[in-house]
Amino acid sequence: MAQTAPPFSAYEFLIAWRYLRARRREGGVSVMTWISLIGVALAVFALIATLAVRSGFRTEFVGTILGANAHVQVLQTPYRNEAGVVVRTLDDFDARAEAVRNVEGVTRAAPTVRGQVMASANNRNAGVDVLGQRVEDVATLPLLADPEMSFGDLSRLDEGIALGSRLAANLGVGIGDPVQLISPNGVQGIFGSNIRTSTFEVVHIFQVGRFDVDNVRAYLPLEEAQRFFNREGVVDELEVLVDEPENIDALVPDILAAAGPNTYSWTWMQSAGGFLRALEMEDNIMFVILSILVLIASLNITSGLIMLVKNKGRDVGILRTMGLSQGAILRVFFLCGLSIGIFGTIIGVILGCLFAIYIDPIFNAVNWLLGGGVWDPSIRFISQLPAELQLADVLKAVGLSLSLSFVVTIFPARRAARMNPVEALRYE
Repeated sequence: MAQTAPPFSAYEFLIAWRYLRARRREGGVSVMTWISLIGVALAVFALIATLAVRSGFRTEFVGTILGANAHVQVLQTPYRNEAGVVVRTLDDFDARAEAVRNVEGVTRAAPTVRGQVMASANNRNAGVDVLGQRVEDVATLPLLADPEMSFGDLSRLDEGIALGSRLAANLGVGIGDPVQLISPNGVQGIFGSNIRTSTFEVVHIFQVGRFDVDNVRAYLPLEEAQRFFNREGVVDELEVLVDEPENIDALVPDILAAAGPNTYSWTWMQSAGGFLRALEMEDNIMFVILSILVLIASLNITSGLIMLVKNKGRDVGILRTMGLSQGAILRVFFLCGLSIGIFGTIIGVILGCLFAIYIDPIFNAVNWLLGGGVWDPSIRFISQLPAELQLADVLKAVGLSLSLSFVVTIFPARRAARMNPVEALRYE
């Protein structure tokens, strides 16, 4: 009794390989093979590149939020004092800050005075968000301690003011230049509140890579900010950083308990929640759209295999008369389609990974060719296009491409297997 060859034997791979590399005059579809392979490769490349940029954008966006802002702000619940004045400031702030620092998971608690003023220099004006903190507290902010770019000396903050790079550029000032701050909430007089102005020397200029920080942020020494904003002996908030910002909601009760009664919190997830939800929605939409692109590219495999089956009808008839089973014929054409999908996926993964790794020089070249202005930080809030290659994203792209290649190959392979050898050889 003749021994039956096992599935996916060497001869099946050999026949599939000969069909894939056959030239047009030999009844092959090498051109269609290349078109299908390039289509799959480009689709996988686009998917991986988009997922990498998406991951990098979220990481960069969250990183700049967390690196230059509080993970949670501890504020005073407003109340009326004996004089009937609404109080929103924190007293005994050093003791409160020390208690918050002792909470497990908290890395920083800085008493902070916050106010909005107008800055003026060189006949230029700009709105400024001023934060008053001690020098040692400002130096512990991650993006202030290690900025993208900086000038001057942050340790000299007690002698002047620190400005964001775009704010300094808008005012036309550099290190050592004077800047005048103008606040409408000045000294109370018999005719109401008088405008308060003070002049400070620029001792430090920083660029953290987030537009809304670099464009409006300024830092003053805590004591100077208390005098300027009429906060003697009190602060507006405690600016708190934690080890795990993504888990901030679990730490808030302990932080508020340490800060004392009649306090409430405002977390970074509350302030940036709209952006994060928009990013998540965009991620899902882009993945669906690019999945359709991969599907379209995979359908090229189907059209190529249908042409291959049609051109190889005579060969199929001969192979069937030689004793090949329907299953063997199905596996031969299945291997043809799957091989295109596998090699196209491999090429796409390589191109996508290279794009994510070398995105900066690639994007700089594109920006140069188009004359600049492709990336506007004022709209996207970060300085440059980021990319972060994650194994999960690559595996999702590979799994989607291979699964679609597997599915679209079955129909033409079954058609070839069911071909009647008599009909295939009738007119040969």
